[in-house]
Amino acid sequence: MIIDEKRKSSPRRASMEEYLSPQVRDIKPSGIRRFFDLAAGRKDIITLGVGEPDFVTPWHVREACVYALEMGKTQYTSNAGTPELREEIAHYLHRQYEVAYEPGNEVLVTVGGSEAIDLALRALIAPGDEILVPEPCYISYSPITALSGGVPVGVETFAKDQFKLTAESLRAAITPKSKVLILCYPSNPTGGIMTREDWLPIAKVVEEHDLIVISDEIYAELTYGAKHVSFAAMPGMRDRTILVSGFSKAFAMTGWRIGYACGHPELIAAMLKIHQYTVMCASNMAQVAALEALRNGMEEKDRMVEAYNQRRRIVVKGFREIGLDCHEPQGAFYAFPSIAGLGMTSEEFATGLLHDQKVAAVPGDVFGLGGEGHLRCSYATSVSLITEAIERIGTYVRKLKGE
Repeated sequence: MIIDEKRKSSPRRASMEEYLSPQVRDIKPSGIRRFFDLAAGRKDIITLGVGEPDFVTPWHVREACVYALEMGKTQYTSNAGTPELREEIAHYLHRQYEVAYEPGNEVLVTVGGSEAIDLALRALIAPGDEILVPEPCYISYSPITALSGGVPVGVETFAKDQFKLTAESLRAAITPKSKVLILCYPSNPTGGIMTREDWLPIAKVVEEHDLIVISDEIYAELTYGAKHVSFAAMPGMRDRTILVSGFSKAFAMTGWRIGYACGHPELIAAMLKIHQYTVMCASNMAQVAALEALRNGMEEKDRMVEAYNQRRRIVVKGFREIGLDCHEPQGAFYAFPSIAGLGMTSEEFATGLLHDQKVAAVPGDVFGLGGEGHLRCSYATSVSLITEAIERIGTYVRKLKGE
């Protein structure tokens, strides 16, 4: 037997951590999950932490899946998803948001919206590319960018602007290495939205600097008053934009893990190559359920949105009454009150609130620039729990103020 002398003589690594890739080793665990895990299994804790609907997937959607199982529909589907679901997604986006896609080569069904974002970034990033990320934002964008070899660049948004992205701040962050802009409106964690008038100057900057856009529109259906406007519907932006969405939030289907991406056929083809070598296809049964949700689930979706709207008003009013300034969210199901005047970091406040009043919320600093001094509170829970949580937070605030 021939022995590789070089390998034989090389020193053993001190720990398993040394075998890990630097990109993985340097990523911090999810700040959202950390607080959720602290609260998990404890009935005395009210959690406003995880962005998950408290509704159960509508029965007719579950029933469609059960029937598919009974009929033995348990095989792989096409890598890109079933033709029926892709066609229904294209019809839905055209009907709702006036953006048209060809189901055959411009729509890709994915394992949740998260996989779609990952595929888009991996398909686009070359080592060293800068990815522009308006912040505060969903916590996964920057880690996924780093894993793909890119460099995340935060673009701060502000409560005084209703957390809208402005052309001035975007332009100031652009360098010759800028390649991709990630958008998330309605926003997680702020609940901010963008109107057509807000989007037009952003579209101009995108065109001027030859950027590709990943538009995460997972909360598109959850707006209150103003209807969602897709960035892909802006003049000249359709082919520059990968529109990402899914069924988790609007249809209460988080655990089904079903999402999609739409865009220029060359971009979708590149994403499909990665998708087919990693997950093969999204779950057949989940695709059946998603198809049923799009065809017959609008009434239940509208009822859920109305419930969120009622809770939104209670949350904003409640925070303001206990002395916390709170931007009024116009989308998603999060409030982002300010705790900046209490002399504590977001981490300190959230930790103290959990231990003192048994309320779990997420410190704003985990969401990037502009998040420090805020607390993300999901109102995707019952009115009674929201009311009790605000009373407990009020008690904690009064303690901190010595009242």
